[in-house]
Amino acid sequence: MIINKVGRSLGVTLLALSLNAIMPSQADAQNPIIKDHFTPDPAPFVYKNKVYLFTDHDEDKPNDYFHMKEWLLYESKDLVHWKSHGPIFDLSTFKWARQDDNAWAGQLIERNGKWYAYICCEDTARHIHGLGVAVANKPTGPYVDALGKPLVPGNWGYIDPTVFIDDDGQAYLFWGNNALWYAKLNEDMITLGSEIIKVDTEDESAFGPKVIKRDYQLNKRIPKTNYEEGPWVYKRNGLYYLVYAAGGVPEHMAYSTSTSIHGPWKYGGRILNEAENSFTIHGGIINFKGRDFIFYHNGKLPGGGGFNRSACIEEFKYNPDGSIPLIPFTEGVTKPVK
Repeated sequence: MIINKVGRSLGVTLLALSLNAIMPSQADAQNPIIKDHFTPDPAPFVYKNKVYLFTDHDEDKPNDYFHMKEWLLYESKDLVHWKSHGPIFDLSTFKWARQDDNAWAGQLIERNGKWYAYICCEDTARHIHGLGVAVANKPTGPYVDALGKPLVPGNWGYIDPTVFIDDDGQAYLFWGNNALWYAKLNEDMITLGSEIIKVDTEDESAFGPKVIKRDYQLNKRIPKTNYEEGPWVYKRNGLYYLVYAAGGVPEHMAYSTSTSIHGPWKYGGRILNEAENSFTIHGGIINFKGRDFIFYHNGKLPGGGGFNRSACIEEFKYNPDGSIPLIPFTEGVTKPVK
């Protein structure tokens, strides 16, 4: 997440220390689902009757900042047993990117037999985060930079890309912290097919009541949009869903819906409370073998916290009207999904 350059290090660190002061005991349970590495910002994708889980990698370092240099991939046939493919690419894949501690959230998607990875890292030309795209012939790689330059050059708030292909074959890329942007992707999946459009996240009917947040540039608390970051877009029964981290720091997860990918969006409410031992939350929703699951991260592994986060899963059921209920935190998926 982004809190501006002036206050980010101090503000986030102090908040993280207060939130991480008490480490929950590690229960003998399924959540967190990955225990060999810290795996924030889980982005799941169903392909050929398997779930692939693309994550960032919080390095096992002191909880003082985001130390991230590579992206990981896992796969599962049943959501209980996970196979690690290790790092599938890292910052060195993108020569235009700063090469330390900036491998932030992204997502994989398949189209026409190729796999595309959309990520964010610091654009050295602009010295701020931009969006990149890598391509491979299979989900496990090897991946190469598709353009040799950012797909979307760096700009303030340009993080957390999510990708969605509509029923008519049109692909869209959404992204943003404290603001939300989107654009069409051409069929090649590596070039934009439209201008960049900014969504009105100040609209309370679309994203919920504004919250009071600290503005470090102004050094005061002001009302700001409830939308925070980490968008995730999908479609179900003709309705578009936009799931996102909300409410400032600490974050919870909320959602909005629309009958058009272009909006207007209608606020649906909170669907996950603040993650345990983590001031951020980020994830996505999939349907797997006829059942619905939400992925997110918390800080419950030993040594975990606000900067050492781990992927988790909860199963849920939509309400009859298609709305998403408030989903409780549990042990997760403890029996194989068959």
